[in-house]
Amino acid sequence: MVREYRDRIYIRKDILLKLYEYGEMNQSRLMSICGLNNVKHKGILDDMVAKEILEKTEEAWGSKTIFKYKVSQKGQDILRAVLEPYEELFPREDSNE
Repeated sequence: MVREYRDRIYIRKDILLKLYEYGEMNQSRLMSICGLNNVKHKGILDDMVAKEILEKTEEAWGSKTIFKYKVSQKGQDILRAVLEPYEELFPREDSNE
């Protein structure tokens, strides 16, 4: 059970970092870049929107609606306060390798 919780934390971290890096993205592109499944992981996006970490907008695209996401101000504050120092202490790749 601990592993599943940890995975969800890293999924949220990756979503925040990718959106911060790329700016606004539609749901399909965001999920693809993060290596996530649209159906299985949509709940994580919904939760992040509900907690005001992400902002979600809708855009009409013909007969379909496209959902776009970007990091909210609260999400940017979280990145600066938590994730940036974490990345500095524990980078994904060791520069000495």
